[in-house]
Amino acid sequence: MGLTKTIWATPAEYLRVNEPASPVLFFAPAVLQDTARRFIAGFPGLVTYAVKSNPEEVVIENLAAAGVRGFDVASPAEIRLLRRLAPDACLHYNNPVRTRAEIAEAVEFGVRSFSVDSESELAKLSALVPAGAEVSVRFKLPVDGAAYNFGAKFGATVELATVLLARAAAAGFVPSLTFHPGTQCTDAAAWETYIAAAAKIAADAGVRLARLNVGGGFPSHRRAGEPPALEPIFAAIDRATDRAFGADARPALLCEPGRALVAESMTLATRVRAVRDCEHVFLNDGIYGALAELALIGAIDRVAVLSPDGRRRFGAGVERIVFGPTCDSMDRLPGTISLPADVAEDDYVLFHGLGAYSTATCTRFNGFGDLGIATALSLAA
Repeated sequence: MGLTKTIWATPAEYLRVNEPASPVLFFAPAVLQDTARRFIAGFPGLVTYAVKSNPEEVVIENLAAAGVRGFDVASPAEIRLLRRLAPDACLHYNNPVRTRAEIAEAVEFGVRSFSVDSESELAKLSALVPAGAEVSVRFKLPVDGAAYNFGAKFGATVELATVLLARAAAAGFVPSLTFHPGTQCTDAAAWETYIAAAAKIAADAGVRLARLNVGGGFPSHRRAGEPPALEPIFAAIDRATDRAFGADARPALLCEPGRALVAESMTLATRVRAVRDCEHVFLNDGIYGALAELALIGAIDRVAVLSPDGRRRFGAGVERIVFGPTCDSMDRLPGTISLPADVAEDDYVLFHGLGAYSTATCTRFNGFGDLGIATALSLAA
């Protein structure tokens, strides 16, 4: 992967001139910065970026340029990346399970905010992290409304979170709470339920929270039609915090979106390798590449098809089974995708809103996965 130096007007222009054999991600910096400013203007607290969703250097640099000052990191590699690209940024090490060596390296790099969801991990932090650092206890609830459940791996029960919060405060840490409502969460009620639970945890622990991290989970635009409305979610979070804690005693809020910040800034261009017997479509990318996440949270239907010379195909939509390029039967996009009836070999199939978890999870399985990145002024097909 590598960012080309030329800036193209549209993906169609690039495809027409270069005729790439491998998939290409088109990156629009203006779209990323506009989205970041929307979050900064609308969310009632600090906006941090979940680096795992797309750690490309151009993404980090453009978010910093747009005013994002905090980053959610999950490994020493991400910490080193941020210290190089945005040395003054606040880093929140919110992977709740770390080795002692990883904790020590984070402290050396000036990280002073950590999450925790177990007694054993709190003991590690107490031994290695200086007093005065922030420790955010991560808790989980059985809340529906997301594409998949983030509480399956991380998060303490409410009862354990109450104990951990009290112990963190007693150890001299700045006490905070954090949660994640789940991926692609469109129902503000999930955040409201979590915020109410956070207030009860703090009250039962006898601790006044310094901060409440309401996580990521904000939805990106994956389905055709109107994009998800973020501002009503921001407003609901603000109201719920006042209601749960009181306007004068509420903790400072922060969020850590990844997908919702970066997804819309990139469009993936794949190429048709074959249309098998006028039925199945084979692309040069699939679930082992930049489309890996579709197998987890469902297909994206914001798709356009261009002929090799860059013209948009507008034939009647036909539901197609779509396969990736590898010699593996699992390499199939979920469900079916509506593609023009006249889709043909060597056409380009563009997937919009693919900036999140595309570069980060791309493999080289079976010799495929050579993914380029090109800059475009507009992502319109």
